[in-house]
Amino acid sequence: MYNDWFTIGPVTVHGYGVMIAIGILAAFWLAEKLAKRHDLDEERIDTFIFFVIIFGYMCSKILYCITVFDQFLSDPLSVLGSGGWVVYGGVLGGIFGAWLFCKKYGWDFMHYFNVLIPCVALAQGFGRIGCFFAGCCYGIETDSAIGVHFPAGSLCPVDHAVIPTQLIMSLGDFIIFAILYYNLKKGKGLQNNASLYLMLYSAGRFAVEFIRGDINRGFVGVLSTSQFISIFAFLLGLYLFMSGKNKKEEKNTTLV
Repeated sequence: MYNDWFTIGPVTVHGYGVMIAIGILAAFWLAEKLAKRHDLDEERIDTFIFFVIIFGYMCSKILYCITVFDQFLSDPLSVLGSGGWVVYGGVLGGIFGAWLFCKKYGWDFMHYFNVLIPCVALAQGFGRIGCFFAGCCYGIETDSAIGVHFPAGSLCPVDHAVIPTQLIMSLGDFIIFAILYYNLKKGKGLQNNASLYLMLYSAGRFAVEFIRGDINRGFVGVLSTSQFISIFAFLLGLYLFMSGKNKKEEKNTTLV
């Protein structure tokens, strides 16, 4: 809610940037921890995460440019230099970047995907708190007790209370992280963690979009860009879940 935390000389520390940094550092820390437990390449894991993050941020900005394409055509620098991003572009772009990296080094992509996907949910949880500080990704107007008034200077309109969808999404991300991490800890996530993330995140994001109040995020017909992508992300997750389940059943049948 209060994005400008403090200023030292010409440098202002913003809450949004701090939470993004915490999310990235948490992802690195968790990835290193999981790499030791699940037979991943510990020497290259930091390079892998860094590559995925950079690739994800690039794709996040590209998808944002697409959602405001008219503005991008008229003034490209204003869009490229803005704080606009589309989280789904980052998620899907990061997954594609991970696939490219795994292919280069001959790694088992699905193994890395299933093991490391909790890192994504954890980073997203912190990132959405950053959105709350900045006032972006806000919800619709409300007179209910959960309504939040953002201060002047926020990206959110300040003349009325809105639903804090940023915190709702953050809570959802942390819950997804807890489920995925629990699966890994109990040895249940090596076949379905990636699919669970795609299904849980896409279902939650599809629902939250109905109470989002910011309109500058693109639409495909009556659906927002994120809702449109959520449908395909959920179907992909469902396909991976069923494929993993079928492989497990085939393995058990073979053992019998």
